[in-house]
Amino acid sequence: MSLNPIRPWRNIERRKSRQIMVGRVPVGGDAPISVQTMTNSNGHDVKATLDQVIRAAEAGADIVRISAPDQETTRALKEICRESPVPIVADIHFHYKRAIEAAEAGAACLRINPGNIGSADRVKEVIKAARDYGCSIRIGVNAGSLERHLLEKYGEPCPDAMVESGLDHIKILEDNDFHEFKISVKASDVFLAAAAYQKLAEATDAPIHLGITEAGGFVGGTVKSAVGLGNLLWMGIGDTIRVSLSADPVEEVKVGYEILKSLGLRTRGVQIISCPSCARQGFDVIKTVEKLEKRLEHIKTPMSLSIIGCVVNGPGEALMTDIGFTGGGAGSGMVYMAGKQSHKMTNDQMVDHIVGLVEERAEKIEAEEAASQTAAE
Repeated sequence: MSLNPIRPWRNIERRKSRQIMVGRVPVGGDAPISVQTMTNSNGHDVKATLDQVIRAAEAGADIVRISAPDQETTRALKEICRESPVPIVADIHFHYKRAIEAAEAGAACLRINPGNIGSADRVKEVIKAARDYGCSIRIGVNAGSLERHLLEKYGEPCPDAMVESGLDHIKILEDNDFHEFKISVKASDVFLAAAAYQKLAEATDAPIHLGITEAGGFVGGTVKSAVGLGNLLWMGIGDTIRVSLSADPVEEVKVGYEILKSLGLRTRGVQIISCPSCARQGFDVIKTVEKLEKRLEHIKTPMSLSIIGCVVNGPGEALMTDIGFTGGGAGSGMVYMAGKQSHKMTNDQMVDHIVGLVEERAEKIEAEEAASQTAAE
């Protein structure tokens, strides 16, 4: 639950789900909502794929998925899983042997569609491998690849068809006494995905993986994902998310975190509150924010920073942020610390100065947390 006793209208009561483990990352229950992405490199290329995984992890990814369509990729997975700083999900389609090989290679989770794996015996072999090697499973239902009998029954992809598909797949796993699974019902249509997820949330206590699949390019896909995922997360639905963009996987991670941060569900790094700029601005807000975003990427400690061009809204925004800068003077502006006026700073030195203040505050917070942890031990 996102609990805010001072501002109760900001509370989000998360749906109660059971918890599973994806490697060392807990998913569901009271665990933080995890952020995922997927590599787009050639899975045979260990170095290129590991580089993407590491970059995604540094950006904040908790889990990374890799497509494993052939034996070359499942062979490469062994080294990738061994060297990866985060758990790896192997994306399996159709061939049950790839799932078994991925489990043996060290994948933390297998993303499968049990109905596509084949006979009941083949499904049992995959489940046995998952159980033997400590893998969880994600049931991945997609509006674009529903089973033929469901399309014939419902006439088109719809929430009822997607949820029925998911529940059928859940039954396959539960009939084999396997319960370490999560489930998704993705669609590229925001309305369809949202309705399917709401219906699914009422039908199972399994952890839910959220995504608006094939959302589009960076700008359009970000907006579509923010609308679809934000709506569901606001309702308390979702235990792990992936923002699907035709863009660098690192951008997916950044957008996913920003969605969670905007709802107070995860905190990581500096959250910048800035104005769109106008004729009142006392400095170039847009270029300043671009510089600060780049130079503060390395900060992982949660912190809020307001960058406002004038004194109309600047002081008010600064009251609610850890550090603030408000323009309006002749070539200088006011620096705020913990909501209070602190000192003036010239515009040309402001970026370096703010970066220093943020880094100093981050070091102080980290030192206090380390000391508190040591005392608790």
